[in-house]
Amino acid sequence: MNPALVTLIFIVAVNADMYSDVIQEEWKAFKMEHEKLYQDETEEQLRMKIFIENREWIAKHNQLYALGLVSYKLGVTPFADMSQQEFMEIFNGYQASAESEDNNTLPYLSPANVDIATSVDWRKAGAVTPIKNQGYCGACWAFSTTGALEGQHFRKNGSLVSLSEQNLIDCSYGFGNYGCRGGTETRALNYVIRNHGIDTEQSYSYVGKDNEDCRFNPKTVGATAQATIRIPSGNDKALLSAVATVGPISVAIDASSFTFKHYSGGIYQDWRCNRNRLTHSVLLVGYGTDSKNRDYWLVKNSWGTKWGEEGYVRMSRRVTNNCGISTDATYPLV
Repeated sequence: MNPALVTLIFIVAVNADMYSDVIQEEWKAFKMEHEKLYQDETEEQLRMKIFIENREWIAKHNQLYALGLVSYKLGVTPFADMSQQEFMEIFNGYQASAESEDNNTLPYLSPANVDIATSVDWRKAGAVTPIKNQGYCGACWAFSTTGALEGQHFRKNGSLVSLSEQNLIDCSYGFGNYGCRGGTETRALNYVIRNHGIDTEQSYSYVGKDNEDCRFNPKTVGATAQATIRIPSGNDKALLSAVATVGPISVAIDASSFTFKHYSGGIYQDWRCNRNRLTHSVLLVGYGTDSKNRDYWLVKNSWGTKWGEEGYVRMSRRVTNNCGISTDATYPLV
């Protein structure tokens, strides 16, 4: 055999072994960081295969980011061992329905003769609780609801009280929600309105499971609501006015893309987003413009601090109704 060919084969084999060693180390680090435990060796091999495939897609995207061809980067998030379909079934819990949700809903009216600030961040005002984590439960709708209620309670009473998502999961089935299988903020607020309140997080802690007995206690109510205010669908200008003058806003978005699952920083804009395919509920807490003059919405997610920018995503405002952010936007009147 040609000596040069033998050398080439040897180099390829060595590089393949080195690549395999790197993957193995990254896999071990991933499992340790995110405390991953699997049922058996068969499941672990499947998870590792998915992890490697996701890692390769992330690397390809980040090459485009390094070249300045996309405005956001991806990373190995806690979901890197999950297939896209599996991830959507568990974590995309926004489920609109054909049934009426408007019993306690009023239209939003933009204030007249009000100067809208060039940037807003309700975290700095003290109206936003720390990032929460819904875990393996599709209750994003409950976290979006509590976030908006927490903000309005703060604006009215001057105190920031963390509210109970588990209270909504356990007790709002009769209002059309499905616990960890999905729901909407409007139906959750209908429950809070008719129930005359929602308990505090401290008194009704989160377990992230379905079919728990409703343990609402009127003695530990943390906030109440009178009505739901709905912002005109698809109206970015009205949404900007609302978040600037009212406070954090519950919104639903299309989070079904691989890129959103692995978002780790930058201004998010994906052409695959569909404004009419809402899959995930989040909390809009502000807006601004970055150092490259790119306008963005500041959005709080409920997937923990190891996703995105410490739990947040900045979504482009240059795209009208980006990922459906203004399609279904509401907040509670307290």
